[in-house]
Amino acid sequence: MNLQSNDFELFGLTQQFAQDRATLDARWKELQRGAHPDKFAAQGDAAQRVAMQWSVRINEAYQRLKDPIKRAAYLCELAGSPINAHSNTSMPAAFLMQQMQWREELDEAHSDESLNVLRENVASTQRELLGECARLIDGQSNYAQAVQSVRSLMFIEKFGHDLDLAFDKLKT
Repeated sequence: MNLQSNDFELFGLTQQFAQDRATLDARWKELQRGAHPDKFAAQGDAAQRVAMQWSVRINEAYQRLKDPIKRAAYLCELAGSPINAHSNTSMPAAFLMQQMQWREELDEAHSDESLNVLRENVASTQRELLGECARLIDGQSNYAQAVQSVRSLMFIEKFGHDLDLAFDKLKT
């Protein structure tokens, strides 16, 4: 293993958006078995520390690769098109209007049924954007345009958490 490797190289995967989750999970387990600090107990503390660093590195890569939004953001970054979510908050007007409409619907939702309708609407948009990421990244290598889709997905993910909180609030 090489510390300079990107996550895809580390996992021996093709650098693309589309990934097979079962393959990713199996590779993670294999890498963790090979880097587990207990395997290096006889080699002393220094070897165990290095193994622990590798274990952490493998876990960080796995967290990025298994999450489609993080994976898309990482691919964009690797291609020189960083997301810059904290410093660039501009979004297309149509997407902002959609967000406002969802917020209003969330504020007005007072039943499981109304929240479920909203959740399905949000999930549908999320699926569309994930498909767009696959098309832009894997199909067109258009990372600069994929950035906007990834940023939209990040907004939707946050809204999804707010939606979950609304469901929890109804149950109490």
